[in-house]
Amino acid sequence: MEQQEGKILLITTVVLLVIIVFLIFLFTIFQQRKNKLLLERAENKKRYEREIAETQIEIREETLRNISWELHDNIGQLLTLAKIQLQHASPESMGEISGIIAKSLTEVRALSKIINPDFINSVKLKKALELEIARFNRLNYIEASLEVTGIEQEINQKHGIIIFRILQEFFSNTIKHSKASKLEVFLNYKDDSVEIKAQDNGVGFDMLRVGLKGIGLQNIKARAKLINAEAKFKSEPQKGTSLIINYYI
Repeated sequence: MEQQEGKILLITTVVLLVIIVFLIFLFTIFQQRKNKLLLERAENKKRYEREIAETQIEIREETLRNISWELHDNIGQLLTLAKIQLQHASPESMGEISGIIAKSLTEVRALSKIINPDFINSVKLKKALELEIARFNRLNYIEASLEVTGIEQEINQKHGIIIFRILQEFFSNTIKHSKASKLEVFLNYKDDSVEIKAQDNGVGFDMLRVGLKGIGLQNIKARAKLINAEAKFKSEPQKGTSLIINYYI
């Protein structure tokens, strides 16, 4: 009897030990996964903040380049014209000269507003696109248009900065490489998302032949994914190129 009780006690002890070891194992696995998740979350946050900072720097650099071109191509030409007309000024031409100088001052004020860091960091996506499209038309870079539909939704400011930078890259490629005469941008606000489509009528390209890396799509997709968005390119030779961004609020 005592021997049987001893066996039962031994078996019970072994079972308890196995259960304890199993629970310790499960707890260890849980802690490892928890720590891994926390580490991944911290890394994602660091990557997100780094991407935001890099994007803001890129936008500032692009803005400074644009201002440099505008000072030379637009304001510089206006002031040169005013100078020439002043050299041959007459009472009748003073009104026209005054108008040119006033236009130059308006352009300078617009540039000084855009270059302000607070403006770059706080401007809304819709306003940023309006200013960019207006600049293209003002400088005769390309015939550009912006169409806005739906009720404007509030977009996370940092997310808006990344979306604008993605579009800015597309615009730059359109103007520099596509040989397009027209650029159209559509901003469609929906209940739980925003769709932005940019398309040109340029030479386009064969996406299968060029590959994704050749057009920087991987970088654009990575940036879009970082803000819970999707980015898709469409292009065919002689049929232009389009970029569609779906951002989920």
